[in-house]
Amino acid sequence: MAAHPPLAPGWIARPHLRCDIGDLPLESGEVLRDAFVSYVMHGEPARQREGVILALTAIGSTHHRLDFLIGPGAPLDTDRHCVLVVDALGNGLSSSPSNSVLQAGSRFPRFTIRDMVESQRRLLAHLAVERLAAVVGASMGGMQALQWAVSHPDRMRSVVAMTPMARTARWSQLVNELARRALFEDAGCSRPRARAEAMRLWAPLTKLVMPRTPRAVEEIPDHAALLATMEQLATDLGQHGPDPFDWCWQSFAYDAHDVGGTPGFGGDTVRALRSIRARTLVLAPAEDLYNPPFAASQLAGVIPRCRFVELAGHDGHASASGPPAECNEQLKREIGAFLGEG
Repeated sequence: MAAHPPLAPGWIARPHLRCDIGDLPLESGEVLRDAFVSYVMHGEPARQREGVILALTAIGSTHHRLDFLIGPGAPLDTDRHCVLVVDALGNGLSSSPSNSVLQAGSRFPRFTIRDMVESQRRLLAHLAVERLAAVVGASMGGMQALQWAVSHPDRMRSVVAMTPMARTARWSQLVNELARRALFEDAGCSRPRARAEAMRLWAPLTKLVMPRTPRAVEEIPDHAALLATMEQLATDLGQHGPDPFDWCWQSFAYDAHDVGGTPGFGGDTVRALRSIRARTLVLAPAEDLYNPPFAASQLAGVIPRCRFVELAGHDGHASASGPPAECNEQLKREIGAFLGEG
């Protein structure tokens, strides 16, 4: 596995676990050789018999993304459940272009959100986990959670999807394409730019423009402070940012996602969403410059047993990232109450 990024304030240090899942056939027809999945376990493993909460990761992030929701008495309550947080394919900890021995870099096969779900299904089989109390995720993690509910409708009682999409919006694809152009010299994404050069654009794009809102950025006191913030982001991510191939390959999966592509639905996104049997909670802000809010509210209106919550504040896509987002307490309250009812 790749080196773990430095622990940030609020992150929970847990042992890193690994499950080798063998050769993984992909939707593309290619095969991911010697695949493995990285994961952490919060709470007592014995509680696997009472119900596991499966938590899933966002694009470019690790198993720490939802740490602010995990713990004794927290929404993802380790007094009641074993919380299993799984690193998505391509994040540098599970099988990725940066850590593959046989298919490194641009030779790594492209995968999909459904391929991520299949890797996680293999992990659960290895752990002998059948029924899930809930599947939870934010952004790409929320997209995986919805895919779980479509692909395996009888495996979970509840789904919590924060800032998700059921079918990737053109706007999100546009933003991802701009980010890829910052990382690579060529359209085929085979020649990464020099790290420092790439981060001068990629870092502020992905850490200021995509996850925030104009109102939030206005809190930066002046233009000089804005430029200083951008330079600091570029410096920090130049040292600890994701591998360009890792982020790029996850973004390809992001762009291609549509739950309607699940076998049996013939590309019909609405019919796929209507097939979801789990109780579902969808949460999204009123303004989001990465995953458009209409994508979340529209899918919530189609899923049979779904509650939609609009998140307060002006943090945009970063609303589902924990402190210091204005809606942090609202998220905890809504998710805790919803899962407590299940």
